[in-house]
Amino acid sequence: MSKSRSEVLSESKRKGVVAGVATAGAVALGVVVASPVLGVVAAVPAAVLTWRWWKHRAENGIKF
Repeated sequence: MSKSRSEVLSESKRKGVVAGVATAGAVALGVVVASPVLGVVAAVPAAVLTWRWWKHRAENGIKF
């Protein structure tokens, strides 16, 4: 069974928040620890989560 529009929008919102938190965590880690290497390592999962969020929005026709 396919999801309703409100379920898709709530899933998109959840994915966006997770991607945003992961990105903020990666930036904070890079700044607080002052290690660009750790910042880059932490940014990889954040980039993957952000890509999944963008892909989800594109597949479901959700505009910005």
